[in-house]
Amino acid sequence: MVQDDADAVPLLDPAVLDRLRTELEDDDGVWKVFVQNFIEYLPHRTEKLRLTLTTGDLAGAMDAVLSLKTSSQMVGAERLAGLAMELERALRHEGIDNEPARVLPRLAADRLRQIIRCARQTTNILQKYLHSG
Repeated sequence: MVQDDADAVPLLDPAVLDRLRTELEDDDGVWKVFVQNFIEYLPHRTEKLRLTLTTGDLAGAMDAVLSLKTSSQMVGAERLAGLAMELERALRHEGIDNEPARVLPRLAADRLRQIIRCARQTTNILQKYLHSG
């Protein structure tokens, strides 16, 4: 597992990518396209999350965070998936019972910088992984 902090969840679990690579072994290069698509769409996913949180759009924020979480899990982006999961829990706990227009921008202020930084780090590691395989 690739880690940049001893106590943190790893940025990437290569076993997930290795499994994906093995499962798609018959389809030459499909696993690379899958990972490249994840990398390409990651900025769009984080921007949608930012936009929906800052505008107080609870349904949109939930959709965006679930998309980020699921896609991250599929490529083994463990830390990013974990951050998305934490935000999802906060949305379910705080967003539904309170005023989304007030709560969601606060969640954005508290969590977005870390998610975006993690997305960049994950992208860098995935690109290295692609070029090594």
